[in-house]
Amino acid sequence: MISVSVSVFSPQLAAIPRSFVRMSASATQTTGGVSQGSMAIKPPSHPTYDLKAVVNLALAEDAGHTGDVTCLATIPFDMEVEAYFLAKEDGIVAGIALADMIFEQVDPSLKVEWMRKDGDYVHKGLKFGKVSGNAHKIVVAERVVLNFMQRMSGIATLTKLMTDAACPARILETRKTAPGLRLVDKWAVLIGGGRNHRMGLFDMVMIKDNHISAAGGIVNAIKSVDEYLQQKNLEMDVEVETRTLEEVKEVLGYVSGSKTRLTRIMLDNMVVPLDNGDIDVTMLKDAVELINGRFETEASGNVTLETVHKIGQSGVTFISSGALTHSVKALDISLKIDTELALEVGRRTKRA
Repeated sequence: MISVSVSVFSPQLAAIPRSFVRMSASATQTTGGVSQGSMAIKPPSHPTYDLKAVVNLALAEDAGHTGDVTCLATIPFDMEVEAYFLAKEDGIVAGIALADMIFEQVDPSLKVEWMRKDGDYVHKGLKFGKVSGNAHKIVVAERVVLNFMQRMSGIATLTKLMTDAACPARILETRKTAPGLRLVDKWAVLIGGGRNHRMGLFDMVMIKDNHISAAGGIVNAIKSVDEYLQQKNLEMDVEVETRTLEEVKEVLGYVSGSKTRLTRIMLDNMVVPLDNGDIDVTMLKDAVELINGRFETEASGNVTLETVHKIGQSGVTFISSGALTHSVKALDISLKIDTELALEVGRRTKRA
């Protein structure tokens, strides 16, 4: 069964037109094992991440040493069926390209057709895709496909809501991803309209509180980074975390008299929650005014769907939210052979 559910209030989502997408297993270009023939949004790049190996691990995790004993016992191996993807909630669908990859790995003869593409809006009760072929192979692939799609669609849906609310600021995720699923989680953020923060520890310098404490202060930390990058002849973005206006002033004082690689200043926990449920962004705005466009700025901390609009009006360039990936609610989607019975049950339980 494949189920994905997310409640969406953004009116722009409903305006997305219906489109038909068929992923071609024979496409010449691939990214991490995913064909790009008709891919809506490509996965982010990573130098060592093997997406195909992650899918194989998920399939092996399910199959164990005997395979699907229920399927072997109940379904004739040569039976052919059609199964439909049903949305059980409104939201942004994500993971379609990855689902194609999974079906391809389980059985290349399976035919997969889509009436939506990654990033499109789906509403509760909508049939948005179909897979046909060997029943045994479809059922074996079902849960792995759904696990990826439900998580990715939940991330994409929340990202879309946050992105719309935060404008003109842009939404970033963090490294607070499910272990082993970082590329998948960050791919879902892109599908939802967000931007990717650094992929890992290797592709950006990010000077955080523990680095600052160990280095003996924020200026010492930035200076050490500048010297290291020059010695190693490395070109990459550099971000520093600041927690007070005094630290912001220290950073600005250093860079005014020194050549630096610094590109972005994080303004951490400068959004202050109030007892009435509102937030005070005075400190955040003051920091943005001090920086005055000399560097990109990133707000972090106390970011929710309720607070992100006010934060986005403060003048910051980016808003980062760990909740996009560490607290995601999966979107309810299902894959059903008997769709009429599934819809009947769904209506009874108000999930279709």
